[in-house]
Amino acid sequence: MSSHAESAVRPEPDQVLQDIADYVHNYQIDSEVAWETARLCLIDTIGCGLEGLRFEACARLLGPVVEGTVVPNGTRVPGTNYQLDPIRGAFNIGTQIRWLDFNDCFLAAEWGHPSDNLGAILAVADHLARKGQPLVVRDILESMIKAHEIQGGLALLNSFNRVGLDHVVLVKVASTAVVSKLLGLDRAQTIDAISQAWADGQSLRTYRHAPNTQSRKSWAAGDACARAVNIAYLVKQGEKGMPSVLTAKTWGFYDVLFKGKPFEFQMSYQSYIMENVLFKISYPAEFHAQTAVEAAHILHDKLKAIGRTSDDIKSIRIRTQEAAMRIINKRGPLDNFADRDHDINYMVAFPLIFGKLTSESYVDTAAADTRIDALRAKITCVEEKRYSVDYHDPAKRSISNALLVELNDGTVLDEVEVEYPVGHKRRRAEGTPLLMQKFKNHIGPHYDQAHQKKILETVSDASTLMSVPVDKFTDLFVKQ
Repeated sequence: MSSHAESAVRPEPDQVLQDIADYVHNYQIDSEVAWETARLCLIDTIGCGLEGLRFEACARLLGPVVEGTVVPNGTRVPGTNYQLDPIRGAFNIGTQIRWLDFNDCFLAAEWGHPSDNLGAILAVADHLARKGQPLVVRDILESMIKAHEIQGGLALLNSFNRVGLDHVVLVKVASTAVVSKLLGLDRAQTIDAISQAWADGQSLRTYRHAPNTQSRKSWAAGDACARAVNIAYLVKQGEKGMPSVLTAKTWGFYDVLFKGKPFEFQMSYQSYIMENVLFKISYPAEFHAQTAVEAAHILHDKLKAIGRTSDDIKSIRIRTQEAAMRIINKRGPLDNFADRDHDINYMVAFPLIFGKLTSESYVDTAAADTRIDALRAKITCVEEKRYSVDYHDPAKRSISNALLVELNDGTVLDEVEVEYPVGHKRRRAEGTPLLMQKFKNHIGPHYDQAHQKKILETVSDASTLMSVPVDKFTDLFVKQ
């Protein structure tokens, strides 16, 4: 007769947890490119949240759980008068940021939107500032750079969607890590908090890219932000972590979800992700389709120049990357906004017909035009192997698409290929003025001219912005 007892000795924390905690607490950011890109990212992300508020389906999800609740020194939610606890505030801000799929992006083995983390960062920083902690916008930017780096660093070589996990699991991990520092947790506590974030991973399984199941996608990031803040507060109150959450046999993250395979890393944590982040500037479209949409606009103008329209199109071939083939190449009816902004065929057909693609292009009334589905049926997507390779090349990180149009009379237009979208690092000089115009467009519906001017004066100069107290910064965006 034999017996077996497991050891009760707590193991050393997994190295992945230690590396993240060391980065959060010790790494000094000295990249001017990272700081400036973070400023642009902060501006753009808040603007995207304000734009999301203009859609009733987003606005109705926001506010306190119990109507009328006002929290002393509570988090302020941009574009509203809500004053919430930081957990609910993180959900609100994260949800409005992500609603239109118009915030920044990073694409690798796993894709994602690192600015989703601002939901947690801004909620906690604002609450702490209102309680008297001397936080300034520079602290927000530092947290953003580090959250971007953690989320993106984990995404470079590790695909979470292939095992059925939504990429917002990385938002939860990254947000938990940086929020723990804002809350004053030490290195050991940060490790505990990060371990709890990984342990909660299975609660963020994905249905966002599966057929007919897109409706949850727009508040998944808000959920991840709220979970991150909750975890950090629990650890601050004494909750312990699980040091072998990743490597434990049978029960650990690797064995349960990655078939025993540990995470791989392409580089150490620095500021690479923020420096190379992709901004959605021209179009509110899933990022793998950004260059396809740009090509469609070019072709719309070519058709117009020769006296033709989309009605004259016989067929369209899209050469694209493997990731686009896998996640945004859809057939059949598209039932809602989220289905449409995740279908490359819809996102190409619409500008070919109308010469534009805006947030309103995905609403039911716009999608009711029968020409859209008729043109979608004429589109064929094929993988271009070179595009797939360059997509993962750290020196390129291109997101290429090429459109070839044949007309009913047999005329074949010159193929239009776009390798880098305007929001790419390689087009940053071209994109920055457009990004600022995007921000102006997003604040316009919410504030009068005098207040818009005040906001723009604050955010346009990096040194001025960095020194602004966090609560004074968020006060700029309360509802007028």
